[in-house]
Amino acid sequence: MSRFADRIAVVAGATGAIGGAVARALAAEGASLLLLGRDEARLREMGAELEAGSGAVRTVAGDLTGQAAVGEAGAAAESLGDGVDLLVHAAGAFRAGAVESAPIADLDLQFAVNVRAPYVLTRRLLPALRARRGLVVFVNSTAGLGAGAGSVAYAASKHALRAVADGLRAEVNADGVRVLSVYPGRTRGRMQREVCRGLGQRYDAERFLDPADVATAIIDATALPPSAEVYDLRLRPASKPRL
Repeated sequence: MSRFADRIAVVAGATGAIGGAVARALAAEGASLLLLGRDEARLREMGAELEAGSGAVRTVAGDLTGQAAVGEAGAAAESLGDGVDLLVHAAGAFRAGAVESAPIADLDLQFAVNVRAPYVLTRRLLPALRARRGLVVFVNSTAGLGAGAGSVAYAASKHALRAVADGLRAEVNADGVRVLSVYPGRTRGRMQREVCRGLGQRYDAERFLDPADVATAIIDATALPPSAEVYDLRLRPASKPRL
């Protein structure tokens, strides 16, 4: 039986590795989907792919660091039904650089994409999430649990995202809304290539997590009944990458 039949799910960052894998997994489970992303062509292609094998699929292309895109996404979500069951934040930005030399614009970009965008979209959709006693998933990173040289701004943004999730949980649990933070280790995909390139490291796909495995863990955690809440989920590659 499809675990997400008759449920409405919103996936931000749906054209990324993890976001795309989550969208495909939700479609396979029968969810009605709203897919959000910046790449209109790739988003349209994914929407057509998923609509062929699942329920309703809508797409909204736009930059969620801007208020207009957030408003459009919110209106599209509300048009799908009487609330939202699941909101997954999988969009992200990474820029490498030392504190002393990295452009401040890179700091601002990472906080805009990694913190402000999920904060504002969640705020916009909270009434819809309350209506269905929904669940919010923040796809964080192991960088949200620690920090290292060359990626301080990124780690700072992910620590801030962790604070958003923890604080939001304290505010909305009483309304029946659950909040999950996911901390995947290195995961195959375009963004991980950017990370490796920025840090001067070798991209070794076979030693990274498969996005489909991360998606499976997320779907299993969010499919639990409302009486249970997984609030932190940490995944690591079984084989550590040789850098």
